[in-house]
Amino acid sequence: MSGHSKWATIKHKKGAADKARGKLFAKLARQIEVAARSNGGDPDMNPSLRTAVA
Repeated sequence: MSGHSKWATIKHKKGAADKARGKLFAKLARQIEVAARSNGGDPDMNPSLRTAVA
């Protein structure tokens, strides 16, 4: 458990939130990378990249 200190409680909540945020950003970055590799790096010519960036 987080113990009695306020910082320990914040640390555990923040750690879980940061982990979830990190997973989300990694997923979005991967989608952008795959879209750019498949059809080129220009969002005007690549609808999947445009969608991933938006």
